Amino acid sequence: MKITSIEVKQYVKELDPPFKAAWDPKPRKKFASTLVYVHTDEGITGVGSGDLMTGFEGHEHLFIGQDPFAIERHSQVLDNIDFHYGRCWPLDIALWDLIGKATGQPVYKLLGAKSNKINAYASTGEIVTPDVRAERAKQFVEDGYKAMKIRFHHEDVRDDISVVEEVRKAVGDQLDIMVDANQGWKMPWDTERTWDLKQAVQVARELEKLNVYWLEEPLPAHDFKNMAKLREMTNIRIAGGEMNRRWPDFREMTNQGSLDVYQPDVALAGGITKVKKIADLVQSSGHMFSPHTWSNGIGLLANLHLSVAISDCPYIEFPYDPPVWTPDRRDYVLKEFIQPNENGEFIMSDKPGLGFELDEEALRQYEVGSAYFGEKE
Repeated sequence: MKITSIEVKQYVKELDPPFKAAWDPKPRKKFASTLVYVHTDEGITGVGSGDLMTGFEGHEHLFIGQDPFAIERHSQVLDNIDFHYGRCWPLDIALWDLIGKATGQPVYKLLGAKSNKINAYASTGEIVTPDVRAERAKQFVEDGYKAMKIRFHHEDVRDDISVVEEVRKAVGDQLDIMVDANQGWKMPWDTERTWDLKQAVQVARELEKLNVYWLEEPLPAHDFKNMAKLREMTNIRIAGGEMNRRWPDFREMTNQGSLDVYQPDVALAGGITKVKKIADLVQSSGHMFSPHTWSNGIGLLANLHLSVAISDCPYIEFPYDPPVWTPDRRDYVLKEFIQPNENGEFIMSDKPGLGFELDEEALRQYEVGSAYFGEKE
């Protein structure tokens, strides 16, 4: 089998009403998805998504004519492109989808099949008042979820803590609560200072009183030393790593003991191939692997297959904050939206590859651009 061509297509859906993400002061009026299609001479096509494929054009010749099963070779080439130009990891996702289809196996079984299910935690994304967040949390309980994540980003962190207090009061011990401090990275226009170690310690100690399961990104993503200090100074789990792009970052974090929970996203930081290695590294060091999944339904599925295959963590992130962020908004290119069952669990199917089908009508409706590399079909 040989790769004959690669397509990269962009799709955009208007969001009405807009999504006001906690980490972005500009309301999001559109949601874009980039899909990469890897075609072969045997008529099998793998599909990946989750990032923009920036930097891929001009490097397509490094893959055309190659055996798609040479995944370690392709991963190294993508890592080289990542270093010089940009993130093209959805191609790795597409190759795993292709390999699964070619072998008739779901990707999670090819990766190890430690389990076929995992609990989802409802990962919220909007800043709302304490009473609104508490009402939404109670609905999560009714919908079968066992955990949720609250994002911080009020001007005064005490207002953020008040939200957690109200949620804990509303749901008691029916939900594990995670908190994302949103201090790990910035949007391009954000010049405000992030927390320092002392502020992170103060917040962590307040959240300890509320039995918070983990505190995510309380310090900048490369402040490995102070994250390790924070872990030593508090009893709460410290999570992070969603935007650390390269394997040496995770080696250094594990060496320094920076985190309890590591969150590399296969769509952003190494594809399935390299993130599996990161997960093996951090779990062998006694830590948890629970990836970030805020891209789209295909990116979520790729992280899900890896997590059920190898992760020791009881939870995987499920971006969900109705009515502003729901599967129909995120997964508009798919025939079936990705969501857990009534018990808040993802149960894996035996469909080959990543197990999704594209909605051809939606693809025609939302396509805004494309590029084609290689032999014409």
